[in-house]
Amino acid sequence: MPTATESLFPFFHKILLLDKIEQFIAIPFSRNGKKWSKLVTTELIEKHNGNIKDITARMIATKADVGLGLINYHFGSKEKLITECVQRIIGKVVTEFQMTNQYETDKERLMDCATNVFNFLFEHSAISRISILGDLQNYTENCNSVLTQRGFSLSLRNDISNEDKSMFVFILTVAMQAAFLGSETIKQLLGYDFTKTEDRATYINKLVGILYKGTVQIDE
Repeated sequence: MPTATESLFPFFHKILLLDKIEQFIAIPFSRNGKKWSKLVTTELIEKHNGNIKDITARMIATKADVGLGLINYHFGSKEKLITECVQRIIGKVVTEFQMTNQYETDKERLMDCATNVFNFLFEHSAISRISILGDLQNYTENCNSVLTQRGFSLSLRNDISNEDKSMFVFILTVAMQAAFLGSETIKQLLGYDFTKTEDRATYINKLVGILYKGTVQIDE
């Protein structure tokens, strides 16, 4: 698994490959049009490095060898099909990702994990935006945002009480997502340029530090 100093890009493509294999195995020999369309869409997302604006409904239909109307019939629109595939991909990235470094403190572990996630958002901005906005429209206990929070919780083993942990990781995740979605405005308001990896790391360190300080004050 990648560390904080390594790009998540190869890991992302490994997840895409495993997802395609899993979907392919699930498709019967007769080739279910709906499942095949999702498999093809996943392949196109990988081919275009997550730049979903380059993927057209006709492109999906042609590659899947299905009628164009089948896309709308099964999924409602090309956008809904892509969103479903993206949520599946991101969900697998979130659940498969693990931190393997050794850390002296929970705070160090969490900052490393959060920095990885924050970098992933910007390295794969198109699909990350789709996933976050999709969660906001249908926020459930199993959505990718909540899965991310659970992942952050695993980094907090000793420092934060169980009572405060859920609120801590919720605020952390929301602050990261808001900063990602509004990165241009954040640059004007807070001075962080998120095109620079060092500014992303500085933002995460500052954010985690503030949350730690607030939690300690509340506990006292």
